[in-house]
Amino acid sequence: MGIGYRELAALLRSAIARGDYPPESTLPKQDEIATEHGVNIKTVRQAIQLLESEGLVTAIRRRGTVVRSRPPMKRLGIERYAKSKWKFGLVAFAADREASGRSWQPTDQTQTVRKVQADADVAQALGLSEGAPVYERARLVKDGTTPTHTLTSYYRPEDVEGTPIVDPTPGPAGRGGGFAVLTLQGLEPDSMTETLCARMPSPEEAEQLQLPTGEPVMVLTRTTSTREGRVVEFARGVHAASHFEWSYSFKIPD
Repeated sequence: MGIGYRELAALLRSAIARGDYPPESTLPKQDEIATEHGVNIKTVRQAIQLLESEGLVTAIRRRGTVVRSRPPMKRLGIERYAKSKWKFGLVAFAADREASGRSWQPTDQTQTVRKVQADADVAQALGLSEGAPVYERARLVKDGTTPTHTLTSYYRPEDVEGTPIVDPTPGPAGRGGGFAVLTLQGLEPDSMTETLCARMPSPEEAEQLQLPTGEPVMVLTRTTSTREGRVVEFARGVHAASHFEWSYSFKIPD
């Protein structure tokens, strides 16, 4: 009796882990896999679907079943927000790119700016009433032509009115980005809280980030405050999990 699809998936999974099929390589055709392992095409299809659901492979038209790449970029922790970076013109996503040895250009970030009503989370973070007007700055960041993540920031109108933060021109909000702009407003960012969780994407997120079947997203919320404790930005980001290796360095507390 031949093996089942779970056993076949385990064999293919092991072969990928050993490097028999490196990232961006293509698995043999399904009929070839069937012949090699003495199973029918239905069993092969079920095994491939299981590997797809695990995010190990993805079906690409005219190429076949392709082994997914490992995260190509570091997503730095506190280092990406160093004042020594953004005060001299290097915004956070660019700091990630440089740490990963990858090039970047301002147009890698597109954005939409509009005034909206604060939802419950935004209102709580900024100390406003739900429904109060806030500026929303939504960015889509790409690595070349491939979307990697979205980041949507919210601000009190009086903090950013008339500044580059509310300018929808593609790219960072001027030299040093939004943090540099806030500093010029007398609202220098000094502390930050980030919260992370993982989940499967919504259909809209999967389309916007061009996610293959089975890829989860890392969801980030970020609250940024001045030294005096005034919250000057609340942000939510959705990151394609396969594009980032998250890295944090810190001094261990006593």
